[in-house]
Amino acid sequence: MAVVVDGVSPPWSKEAVVHLLSAHQPCLLKNGLEETETTRASGLPNLRNDSINRVLIESLVERLIALPLSQGERWLGERMEQQQEPWKKGKTARSSEDGSSSSSRCHGNDVISVQFMQKILAEILGTYFMIFAGCGAVVVNQSTGGAVTFPGICAVWGLVVTVLVYSVSHISGAHFNPAVTVAFATCGRFRWKQVPSYVVAQVLGSTMASLTLRVVFVGGGGGARGEHLFFGTTPAGSMAQAAALEFVISFFLMFVVSGVATDNRAIGELAGLAVGATVAVNVLFAGPVTGASMNPARSLGPAMVAGRYGGVWVYVAAPVSGTVCGAWAYNLLRFTDKPLRDIANTASFLRRSSRRS
Repeated sequence: MAVVVDGVSPPWSKEAVVHLLSAHQPCLLKNGLEETETTRASGLPNLRNDSINRVLIESLVERLIALPLSQGERWLGERMEQQQEPWKKGKTARSSEDGSSSSSRCHGNDVISVQFMQKILAEILGTYFMIFAGCGAVVVNQSTGGAVTFPGICAVWGLVVTVLVYSVSHISGAHFNPAVTVAFATCGRFRWKQVPSYVVAQVLGSTMASLTLRVVFVGGGGGARGEHLFFGTTPAGSMAQAAALEFVISFFLMFVVSGVATDNRAIGELAGLAVGATVAVNVLFAGPVTGASMNPARSLGPAMVAGRYGGVWVYVAAPVSGTVCGAWAYNLLRFTDKPLRDIANTASFLRRSSRRS
């Protein structure tokens, strides 16, 4: 018996095995949430919240690779017959954390779930603390006559991003930035239907942090001097200069994020340090010119609280376009040992799977 699915046949490469298993388990692909750097590179769906199925699929892959060709054909055929859409027969239906079964989540209601709400809360809190610490350093420096110093502000931004990446990246991906979320979505590494929720959460967190800082340093007895404190971003030069610089530093940031967080060849444990250091470097050389936003939420929150919108379009358009270009630039460098025909076939298969879901 020769097993051929969507043009994929033995010998058993890891990509072929994943392709075959995925073709017969579309529900897992749909409910796999976002793909992490490890699962994306291997082709496995990210089942971080479904450890049983994740272990099952990974064990199937390793078992098939280890088997001789003839035994692999027979064993896979038997497994496919046993595992052919088992959720329809109730064999794998199980209760999720919000009380619904895994089969019920295959019907498009997966956005409203406990796991997704945890992600939204993580993005709100993460963005809040990032803006509170980073912009807090700016406003304290202004109100105390330079006690924090400019290098100190750069260090605060870099350190707070590093700490928060390690704190919640395993929950929400630690975007904290609408431009990063959009960039991941354009590359197929994030669901478009979840983008609006993430963006709203990030802007909300930034606005809440800005309100807190305004209450503490202006409404909390800051006096006349406090009225002039502004911790948002405004171009020091021309709009064109600011837009160009924001594009470049946003490109740089997303290029680094794509390299350390989405490529399984990178040392994932150092992702937080790499991203935080990139932010600190960008703020160090671009801060005096543009404020080194790289993040529409970082600029929109303080602007809305202070009612100062001068040049705010620069801090929306340039970071978004820069991060999208940065993500796609790294994709061009991403290593693959597949021939072009296999890459094209995989892409068409993924499109068919998304249409079925």
